[in-house]
Amino acid sequence: MEIEDKGGQCRSSNDEVNDEVKERSIDQREALPGEPKCVICSRYGEYICDQTDDDVCSLECKQTLLGRVANTQLAVSHCPPKRLPANDECFYVRDAGGKSGTSVIPDDQTESLRTRLDIHVQGDIVPGPILSFASCNLPQKLVQNIEAAGYEMPTPVQMQAIPAALDGKNLLVSANTGSGKTASFLVPIVSCCSHFRFEHLTGQKRPLAMVLTPTRELCIQVEEQAKLLGKGLPFKTALVVGGDAMPRQHFRLQQGVELIVGTPGRLIDLLASHDIELEDVRIFVLDEVDCMLQRGFRDQVMQIFRALSQPQVLLYSATMSQDVEKMVNSMSKHVTIISVGKPNRPNKAVKQVPIWVETKQKKQKLFDILMSKQHFNPPVVVYVASRLGADLLSNAITVTTGVKALSIHGEKSMKERRDVMKSFLVGDVPVIVATGVLGRGLDLLSVRQVIVFDMPNSINEYVHQIGRASRLGEEGTAIVFVCQENKNLFSELVEMLRSSGAAIPRELVRSQSYTINRGQKRRKHG
Repeated sequence: MEIEDKGGQCRSSNDEVNDEVKERSIDQREALPGEPKCVICSRYGEYICDQTDDDVCSLECKQTLLGRVANTQLAVSHCPPKRLPANDECFYVRDAGGKSGTSVIPDDQTESLRTRLDIHVQGDIVPGPILSFASCNLPQKLVQNIEAAGYEMPTPVQMQAIPAALDGKNLLVSANTGSGKTASFLVPIVSCCSHFRFEHLTGQKRPLAMVLTPTRELCIQVEEQAKLLGKGLPFKTALVVGGDAMPRQHFRLQQGVELIVGTPGRLIDLLASHDIELEDVRIFVLDEVDCMLQRGFRDQVMQIFRALSQPQVLLYSATMSQDVEKMVNSMSKHVTIISVGKPNRPNKAVKQVPIWVETKQKKQKLFDILMSKQHFNPPVVVYVASRLGADLLSNAITVTTGVKALSIHGEKSMKERRDVMKSFLVGDVPVIVATGVLGRGLDLLSVRQVIVFDMPNSINEYVHQIGRASRLGEEGTAIVFVCQENKNLFSELVEMLRSSGAAIPRELVRSQSYTINRGQKRRKHG
């Protein structure tokens, strides 16, 4: 039999044993909440395809899946390798023999290239930036998967972080939101895990790498990208997050995986019940470290880290703080810091448009924007401060403007959140109203407009939210509603707007000056 069932048997909805593998998808039942779904037709994913490790419902869907994989591989094999543009001085170098287009940078040009790309390195000596993925001694299949996933050439953070990670360095990486940080740690993970499995063909397959993120949505996205990069390699993944059924996640781990992608809470649950063995984990990644700390995950993260056996640590964040640096130092005394661009600054590709709007007028101003052909550029993410506010505002948008809007926040079930994201990403819903659950890490590839309806509590969170309007340097717009309620952020916000060349509302400047002057008087006479 060429497809494996979940647990060695085929089971029907009433759990009676049925030894016949279903031939057609029409013979399979619909998936119940929390059950795996077929990647082809979304029916009950009763089996695991032995060649791709995907959930399938029948032999029919397995053949469809394998056909798609074969077509993808054929397309990759026929695509000529993309050459680096010789007219771009940032990426054009010559080797000692005078041949152009090489992927290896001479030592005397390394610092020059880093300066031009705004790459900064502190700490141990690391390899210079790469100019192509093929120059890293990656498995050939991984290089093909990278090309098939649409990566034509590495971004600046990938240029420097990938060779440093492959060199075994412990890293703290800071780069703009949407700069390609996820691939910069997944490529080394897939490569290292694949090399290890090729060299150790026998033995128990315990996890070799772990990625922790602060939200379930980000975990799902990271695991999906890891699957794309690891297709056809000895590389399997397990998604370990709250909101999904624990038995399925436990079963997945028992089958043997190379990478675990999860949230701290669910990992702690597995550790407490002794359902997971982490002794072989060689690479430990924390994504969005500052968000982990803000959400109070520090103790859980450190508990997980102490269960590992001195792994290589890779920590990523779009913003830096003293708390982040303290956490890094508690994990390793030898950490290389890689930063691209200026830390704690918004993406240059995002145009910030601050608007002074009194609290009572914010809804009407939002409705005016969404009904304007000139100013409404869907799909749009609207950020609010509370979960109740997200539900109420999404309903008000739909009723008042006729523009379909849905809300997403932490109180919705995992299924609801997935359905909302699916509707938004495929274009069925042009507006999504979100709390900070969508402010971190997610690749909302088609989003070019963000509206910050409620300013967040910190300027760092603001940087993350407006960063959703740009992915890999694509231009975007962030419309920001500002009022007197945000006075605690006026000083930092004005400085950030000025540094970005954004127009600043007169009311904001006046309110900032009034706040500063009043504060100076209090200090003088206090």
